[in-house]
Amino acid sequence: MSRSGAIEFKDDREAGRLLAVEDGEAVGLIAYFVTGEAPHALVAVHTVVEPGHEGRGIAGDLVKTFYGIAAGEGVPVVPLCPYAASWAARHPEQAPAAPAGVVAAARAQLDASPDLW
Repeated sequence: MSRSGAIEFKDDREAGRLLAVEDGEAVGLIAYFVTGEAPHALVAVHTVVEPGHEGRGIAGDLVKTFYGIAAGEGVPVVPLCPYAASWAARHPEQAPAAPAGVVAAARAQLDASPDLW
């Protein structure tokens, strides 16, 4: 497999996946959901980079892109995924904290429907 392919990010909102695609192959993803109650938020629950693609910055680029999508929609991100949360803590200028009430609502929605991801 070529290491020179450019990575594209594709938001599959219906499936709750932000995909990192290289040469037509998904090499990473963020599993997420949108909170059901206003104010809506994008909730990252799991970040995955496929074996053989680690160490290339794909996970960080996924999270950065995820925050960019949320900013473009004017909604907060709730990083329930440990990787996304640690990335957000290291990049506060790119990852504004969600209001506590939104975080609580996201956790409650995930607890009530663990199949969201």
